Amino acid sequence: MAEEFRRVTIGLVGMQVLDLRVSDEAYQELRKVLEGEEPGWHTIPTPHSEVFVDLSKVVYVSLASQEHRVGF
Repeated sequence: MAEEFRRVTIGLVGMQVLDLRVSDEAYQELRKVLEGEEPGWHTIPTPHSEVFVDLSKVVYVSLASQEHRVGF
């Protein structure tokens, strides 16, 4: 069975936004390090690459719902 990925939006200082598809494990690890006390660089694995994020610049993280809708 293929691994499922979740869509995560990471808002950064300066109104920059990263839209990523990550595994549940990668999302949980991101939450864990953001809730920690040591900001620094964190590697986020995606299906096709790795993204390095300076955690001190993260303003918000949004997890898209699993519900898919068509139309309005």
